[in-house]
Amino acid sequence: MTIHVASDGVEAEEVIAKAVTGCRLAQAKVLKVCESGEFIKTLFVQFAPDRKLQQLNETIRDAAQDSSDYQLNPHLSLLYKKMSILARRQLAHSIKLPFSDVTFESIKAVRCVSPTRSRADVEAWRVVATKSLGE
Repeated sequence: MTIHVASDGVEAEEVIAKAVTGCRLAQAKVLKVCESGEFIKTLFVQFAPDRKLQQLNETIRDAAQDSSDYQLNPHLSLLYKKMSILARRQLAHSIKLPFSDVTFESIKAVRCVSPTRSRADVEAWRVVATKSLGE
């Protein structure tokens, strides 16, 4: 789940360390499986807005001294692919999740191509920092 999008010059390890201090496991309530024409949100799980996730977003923004206009929209992308609207809708409606909540145990900073528009762009993504929540 994307919590925040920051500029390239941010020291990811330092930002994540500051952001997760005292932070416990993050939980998100599943709303539904959705689809869109956006490459990085072809098929995704939409989560309910959550105060703790919003606070984590704000903590990261503060630690990164970031003034971007990124708005938290908690979701988990399941598929990045160019597909017809009919195929996306059929796929989204065919998925029945066997759970109503998801627990996230770690946070990762990922350096990625922006905007991401292709498989090659996704394959170029690199994890640059990782921190367990609740440490």
